[in-house]
Amino acid sequence: MKRFFFYFILLVTLLPIGVSAEAFQFRFEDSKGKVHRLSDYKGRWVLVNFWATWCPPCLEEIPDLVALYKERQDIMVIGIAMDYEDKETVMEYAQALSIPYPVVLGSREIASQLDELSMLPSTYLFDPDGKPAARKVGLLTREDIEAFIRQY
Repeated sequence: MKRFFFYFILLVTLLPIGVSAEAFQFRFEDSKGKVHRLSDYKGRWVLVNFWATWCPPCLEEIPDLVALYKERQDIMVIGIAMDYEDKETVMEYAQALSIPYPVVLGSREIASQLDELSMLPSTYLFDPDGKPAARKVGLLTREDIEAFIRQY
């Protein structure tokens, strides 16, 4: 019974996106000047995570995202910092949290390449073919992501 509820909650929270992949040909420039496109990561899962330094659930999920990025070669993580006052604060948080994956300094324009953000954190997952696989608004764990990938 516990297992049923786990999978039910997982299905409810990781809702498949029913939009064509062409709508998601994003272009993000990270804090180091490198440009990231969805097509750059063909053959890998791509997880795009919108977060903010003032957002406790955002900061809570980052260690799981760091672990996924470091331990799984089949997953690319891109963090997009939103609603910040200055670049230095974002980069201090990224350093303090030991974020090894690319950090993009986000804006509404950057976010609109994927969707209209209603809440942070918000995460978008694309399958290895570059097709939208899932979207999650709210806290996400490594276990949630890996369970979804196994079931996909």
